[in-house]
Amino acid sequence: MQKQNDCSWPGEDQQYRQYHDEVWGRPEFDSQQLFEKLCLDGQQAGLSWLTILRKQGNYQRAFAGFDPNVIAKWGDNEIEQLVTDAGIIRSRAKISAIISNAQAYLSIEKGNGEFAHWLWSFVNHCQIDMTLDAESSMQTESEESRAMAKALKKAGFKFVGPTICYAFMQAVGMINDHLLSCSCYQACKPSKYPW
Repeated sequence: MQKQNDCSWPGEDQQYRQYHDEVWGRPEFDSQQLFEKLCLDGQQAGLSWLTILRKQGNYQRAFAGFDPNVIAKWGDNEIEQLVTDAGIIRSRAKISAIISNAQAYLSIEKGNGEFAHWLWSFVNHCQIDMTLDAESSMQTESEESRAMAKALKKAGFKFVGPTICYAFMQAVGMINDHLLSCSCYQACKPSKYPW
């Protein structure tokens, strides 16, 4: 149940509310978890996040727990199998994008070090606190999300436009977009960083 001063965007949906309360905005520093979230945000393109959230377990099963080392080796045979999987979005372009993203992830790690460290560099390795008083003030993209999108595309990632990157940055705590009045606002402020 929504608390009176919390963010209102999850509405009364129990799964969406739990996602808001326990996941959204919590700083994530694990490279593979960040890879998964970035891929799932790309799957959202043209759909609601709740649609993808409800299918997250199916995606984890279908895509080997989002292990980039496994996914990067996949080709046409795996794509053909995945387009018949009713548990995920059966878009050939979106399925192929996750494979391309895995290959790009490995390339980034080889050339730039840890993926998490590289991603967090777009916010200078420190959470941006938007100190929102109202949800109407929430942005849909930023200078940082535009820079991240450009760099990810250059590296070979797909479905990573500035709006998707901004949603990703909100979700993984690079940006704290909880309302100041929200019970999760303070809990999403990192007490320390791993670098």
